[in-house]
Amino acid sequence: MLALLLSTWAWYPPDMWLARYDFMVLAALALQVALIAGGLETREEARVILGFHLVGTAMEVFKTAMGSWLYPEPSVLRIGGVPLFTGFMYAAVGSYIARAWRLFDFRFVRHPPFAATAWLALAIYVNFFTHHFLPDVRWLLFGALTWLFGRTWILFRIRHVHRRMPLLLGFVLVALFIWLAENVGTFAAAWRYPAQRHGWAMVPLGKLGAWLLLMVISYVMVSAVARRHKR
Repeated sequence: MLALLLSTWAWYPPDMWLARYDFMVLAALALQVALIAGGLETREEARVILGFHLVGTAMEVFKTAMGSWLYPEPSVLRIGGVPLFTGFMYAAVGSYIARAWRLFDFRFVRHPPFAATAWLALAIYVNFFTHHFLPDVRWLLFGALTWLFGRTWILFRIRHVHRRMPLLLGFVLVALFIWLAENVGTFAAAWRYPAQRHGWAMVPLGKLGAWLLLMVISYVMVSAVARRHKR
């Protein structure tokens, strides 16, 4: 997806009959089909990733309407101010987590109950909407995240040996790479924040917290698939 954003920004013809954003929708769809056809993603994983795609698109429609960010280029394949390729960017996060879970044979020590993590994910998602009208409770959500996962270790297999790290550290590292990818995306004008309308600037590091919370939603959705496989 990042290669698609950068390559179309650098080389896509500006006078092409198909808008750049619309081309990215079709290219992302083709990439998703290729992942399933090539066996890199299972159909069950793809269904969960589709759910995250829809969750992300719904939030995008709301956030762009509130002026949190904008998509500066024209397109036909869009809902409101949101080109449809954006859902694939959210889906890419879920796709990464699902594939890493399977390839590295994730195991956990002192993992919280699924129901508790699901309630946390729901609260995080709701706060992304309500903080525009009500007090922002993200610090309470960070506290709940730490309380639930603070003692959890993730075991991941490298070749034939399982190694381990605190799961919270894993969350922060994934969120950091998403933040770096967001800088690439805004540099390639895939979207822009209000402060970037007159020229690109790095995304504030404070956005890392938002990506950490959003990544937890993806993690919980993917964990639902892993739970079914264990039964």
